[in-house]
Amino acid sequence: MAEVTEDKKVDTDSKRVHTYPLIRHSDMNDEMKTEAMELCVTACEKFASNNENAAKMIKDTMDKKFGASWHAVVGEGYGFEITHEVKNLLYMFFGGNMAIILWKCS
Repeated sequence: MAEVTEDKKVDTDSKRVHTYPLIRHSDMNDEMKTEAMELCVTACEKFASNNENAAKMIKDTMDKKFGASWHAVVGEGYGFEITHEVKNLLYMFFGGNMAIILWKCS
């Protein structure tokens, strides 16, 4: 009986959903990182069922604020390897397993 209780506890912990943004890696300055993070959260909340529109909103807004050639990927379960300009990368999670990577290259 004790084994069943322990198994249920492990399952509950592994399914914990984070509703706050979790930055995995960023080399942006603090001001740009904060703006980008807030933009990503807004886009993911606004387009909760359409990752393509969320990525487009993020990319278009970053292009207007910080110059052209921004790229954004929004989704679950993907890998990546990119080349980017120094101090222009943000990789974060939001709403559990929704990953957002945002980078600039010219």
